[in-house]
Formats: sequence, structure tokens, C-alpha cells
Amino acid sequence: MSALLLKPSSAAGEILSVTPERAGWQTISLRVIRLEKPKTLVIAQPAEELALVMLGGQAAIRAGGERWEPLGARASVFAGMPHALYLPVGTGQVEIEALTSACEVAVCGARASRKFPAALIQPAAVEVEIRGGGNATRQINHIIKPDFPADRLLIVEVYTPSGNWSSYPPHKHDVHNPPGEVDLDEIYFYKISQPEGFAIQRVYTKDGRLNETLTVRDNELVLIPEGYHPVVAAHGYDCYYLNVLAGSARSMAASDDPDYAWVRGTWNAKDPRLPLVQ
Repeated sequence: MSALLLKPSSAAGEILSVTPERAGWQTISLRVIRLEKPKTLVIAQPAEELALVMLGGQAAIRAGGERWEPLGARASVFAGMPHALYLPVGTGQVEIEALTSACEVAVCGARASRKFPAALIQPAAVEVEIRGGGNATRQINHIIKPDFPADRLLIVEVYTPSGNWSSYPPHKHDVHNPPGEVDLDEIYFYKISQPEGFAIQRVYTKDGRLNETLTVRDNELVLIPEGYHPVVAAHGYDCYYLNVLAGSARSMAASDDPDYAWVRGTWNAKDPRLPLVQ
């Protein structure tokens, strides 16, 4: 199996985890936690700023002497917009208590040095962008944008309808050359609208050092240390992925693969199925 593809290790508790050490970089982490009421899980990542993104169900979060309850409203990522909670570097212990029978939380982290206030991110504050065109149209939910008061962490959700391409034209962000491109490590965490569905992601560099084509299923994760990384959703199955990024600047600037950049000029309409969630 590819070292870029990680599969869930259990059905409950911490079902998936990638640390900077495991990924081979110095930037981001992701833990996906699945709990049933009244289970509680305590984590501690004091060297990282964190964002807890509610994937489904509701939770009570205790951290830094504060409590947020309830956090979350959607039953699943395909049922509505996200709630999230930003916690600064140095927070210490974070207690996650399930308030519903099915509660799923993505704990997104980035190594940080500057401290910013904790912040609750409500669905109304999440900017929705319909990007691309034709069968490369997708929905972007901007949870933590470059202008958000954080040190390094950036987070978006992406919804790609059945049969559509995403992260297209193929783009990369592995060179610090602002404003056109910055060097960002990235994680893709996937959900598929039905459990037997799948997406395909290619990760490649122009010199061929990296050239992998991955079949990705529900609750699997892909690491993007460098290179171009387009995605396509299998026909009949809508695809969701949570992107966690951090790197050389608070920017999402990326450069297209010049072989495919021309397709942008062919887009004259958006896919009417979007937005998939509102």
C-alpha cells in the first residue's frame, strides 16, 4: 500500500491519526475521533494550535478552563454546514464528550508559535465558494481562511458531486514563491456518500519522482507532501474531503500544471447540483 494512503485503524475511539512525525513533515496533524454518548476522550497537543471540526453529531468540549456545549448540528458531512472550534497553541488538555449516539470530530493541528484567542466558528461564518466549471465544479467551505486569526493552520471542506473532478486543473503548492505559490503540506480526509463508493486521487511531480494513483474510500486519508494532486469522484457517489494545510505562509496560493491549465478557459457554466450542502 502507498505510504501516502492511510486507512482507519478502528471503528470507535480514535479511528485515524497522522502526526507530523508519521507524515515526515514539520507542520500538520489530524486525528479523527468517533464516540458514542456518554463516552469522553481526552487529548493533549500543546505544541499545536487546533481546530475541532464537527463531522457529525454533537459534543461538549472543555479546554483552557472553558466549555463549549453543544458543538455541532449536522448528522453527517452530507447533511449540513460545519461547526468548528479553534484552540490556540499551549491549550493543554482538551476533553471531548459525546452528546449524541454518534459523534465524530476531526482534530486538525498545526505546529505554532504565536498564540491567538480561542474562537467558535458557526455555520453562518463559513464562506461557501462554488469553484471551477462543467464537470470540474465543486463546493468549497472555507472554515479557517488565511485572514482568520491563527498562526499557521488553514482548513477547508470540499464537496465534489458524482462524476466530477476536483482540485483541477492539477495544482501544487510546494515552492515558496509568493504571491503565486507558497509551500504547504496538506492532508485530504475523505467521506463518500455511500460506503461502497470511492474517489481516485493522483499525486505526481513533473520529474516523475512521485507518481501515484490512489483509490480512496470512506474514512481514508491521503498525505500531500509535494506535487500535483487532482481528484475525481466515482460516478454515482458524491465525495467530501477535509483539507488541513500549513506551511511557509498564511496563503492558499498554488500553481497549475501548465499542461492542463488551458481547461479553465473551457468552463462556461457551473454544475447545477451545487451547492451540495447549505
